[in-house]
Amino acid sequence: MEDERWQVVLRIVDSPRFSKSSRLSQLLLYLAEKTLLEHAALLNEQSIAIEVFERGDDFNPGVDTIVRSHMVRLRQRLEQYASDSPGGNFRVTVPKGEYIVRFDRTSPAAPNLAELPPISQPTPGLPSVTAKVSLRTRWVTNPLFLPCCLLSLIVVGLCLALWSVHHRSQRPAPPLSHPLWSRIFQPARSTTFVAADNGLVLLHWMTRKDTTLAEYLDHNFNQELQGFPRERADEIRSIANRRYTSFVDLNLFRHIQQLPFASLDRLIVKYARDLRMDELKQGNIILSGARGANPWVELYEPQMNFYGSNDGVHHVYSFINRRPQPGEPDRYFASDSDPERHVLGVLAFISNLDRNGNALVVEGNSMAGTEAITDFLFNDDTLLPFLNRLKRPDGTLPHFEVLVESNSVNGNAGPFHILSYRTHP
Repeated sequence: MEDERWQVVLRIVDSPRFSKSSRLSQLLLYLAEKTLLEHAALLNEQSIAIEVFERGDDFNPGVDTIVRSHMVRLRQRLEQYASDSPGGNFRVTVPKGEYIVRFDRTSPAAPNLAELPPISQPTPGLPSVTAKVSLRTRWVTNPLFLPCCLLSLIVVGLCLALWSVHHRSQRPAPPLSHPLWSRIFQPARSTTFVAADNGLVLLHWMTRKDTTLAEYLDHNFNQELQGFPRERADEIRSIANRRYTSFVDLNLFRHIQQLPFASLDRLIVKYARDLRMDELKQGNIILSGARGANPWVELYEPQMNFYGSNDGVHHVYSFINRRPQPGEPDRYFASDSDPERHVLGVLAFISNLDRNGNALVVEGNSMAGTEAITDFLFNDDTLLPFLNRLKRPDGTLPHFEVLVESNSVNGNAGPFHILSYRTHP
């Protein structure tokens, strides 16, 4: 392909940033080829998983996040390459939420010499180029030239430093409290973030059965594997034993780390499989994922009005509405069979098991559902007005639950809206 943009892509994959990562190079070449050949309609998560990552036709983006995780790495690597090679003619990017490669020209194309205007002759009365060069030479050879330049640089540097100090002093300080996060992060109490076990999700997907918390603690999956031939059961058990978590969980934890209210020396991270019951009683808890990915959610469901229910046989996930209000259904459905489906998520701010602290449950019917709750949780423009609406007359925030709905676009959550909520006494 003689297209100048394709040559730029070939240079990128030959660069040190990409040459050691064949997967990222293959991914970029595939996306660029389809883009330049104007086959953008073929660029979707399913086709990329099959063509680049050799997945089968039964690829399920709700379980396997290989495309999304590599797209994140590809975007980061392209940004790093652009920083390393700022002099290229094109800046190559893949915008978030898209698979089409963008080629933004960073320097103008070479001019056509035949179209340039003729060089004009010196105008009488004006100094010639030679005279100008001579004048500049006298300035440079002047013994005061370098000291004056140095003094000018010092003055400019001092001005910039004073402006920076003034600018920082005018910047508003981070808030000292937050109606929600100040209850999750407290000075004398640790906070444990529990990441979902996606190996367990794969087990449920293959067996179409759920795992109870007791079975999970005993690491006993015999009930789920009943009826399978021994070799197949061993294969499924091997997959279930692998330690996977989702990019959505990583993104949620990254947001938590960046909160000004979070004390990093009191923030503990646990994989769901490594957690022990007594750790749930020692402080505040953040649970990520539905019960099928994080069985510890089962312990908190008695407090919750909205709780998840999975029909593994038909791959339909729903949220049960324990006490419907007028006009509300007793169950909210979300189907995994529709790739452009609507997704659901629940955020529950409730008591911990000993009733001496707080728990935050971030639960979705899928990773996109959990992502929708994450978007709501870290968007104070939406979250704070909602929390202010819930406050008691004395200004305190009660425990609450909120159910949100969003759309799944290529496995990612789109804009969300609140379906229903509850406050606890």
